[in-house]
Amino acid sequence: MNPAIIVDSACDLPEEIIEKYQIEVLPYRLLYDGKEHLAGQDITLEEVYQRMAEGVYPRTAQVSPQTFSRAFKKFADKHQDCLYLAFSAKMSASYQSARLTAQQIKEKYENFNIEIIDTKSGSAAIGLMALKAAELREEGKSLADIIAVMEFMTEHIEHIFSLDSLTALQRGGRLSKGRAFLGNILNIKPILHVSDGEISLLEKVRGNRRVLPKMLEIMADRGCNLKEQLIGISHADDPERARELKGMIADELGCTRFMINKIGSVLGAHLGIGGIGVFFFNQYPSENKNTGKNSSNQ
Repeated sequence: MNPAIIVDSACDLPEEIIEKYQIEVLPYRLLYDGKEHLAGQDITLEEVYQRMAEGVYPRTAQVSPQTFSRAFKKFADKHQDCLYLAFSAKMSASYQSARLTAQQIKEKYENFNIEIIDTKSGSAAIGLMALKAAELREEGKSLADIIAVMEFMTEHIEHIFSLDSLTALQRGGRLSKGRAFLGNILNIKPILHVSDGEISLLEKVRGNRRVLPKMLEIMADRGCNLKEQLIGISHADDPERARELKGMIADELGCTRFMINKIGSVLGAHLGIGGIGVFFFNQYPSENKNTGKNSSNQ
């Protein structure tokens, strides 16, 4: 039996890919005034963004141990191997919680084989990995073969993204209220990246019109064999800007395959409306050249 591919709702993938490859998505929790909702299950992404537009942001909580237990037990009962691609362990406790839960399940199901990978990533970066894992599974690759490719990808995925304002950084405790206020007044736009599983500031530009060219410049500098890659683009409720970035990447870098989707509620709640990111690999060996098929969900 082919291994199950599991992600959590910090992964951004178009719904048609999730359905086509039967990828299991475990929900993070969103809390509004103490009431808990399961991301993508009893609250929609559109509802979350609508509340954010009204200035109401949820608190987020990791995938619950009960959710992990139900999912892992379901596959253990079927004697099916599992691969869980977890949101960065430095940004969430879900990775550690999954490992603890898996160990408990293994005590009851001695032959249950599950691999849990800290992707050191989020958003469409995990999406690109999950899609590749699903494609390798369709090709009949073993779990060990898939794991080897995933471990390579975790070390070579790039996240380059920008926020519409500095308020999100201030809300998350990464910037003082005074500096955020001053930066917003001066129309400073941060460009961030993920390094070893953590978000950090990479560049600051002044004005929206400089953001996408700077992101493109960084992408050209860091990317490898970009024309051969499936490029991920995620946006925080700004599909027009995503299309603009796609056009720039196609025109200037020659890329032809894209996976475009809206940033999910978990990361969207922390990044705020108007953010945009691009995801690609800085090293791309021959065995990964056929990653993905063109897909977009704007």
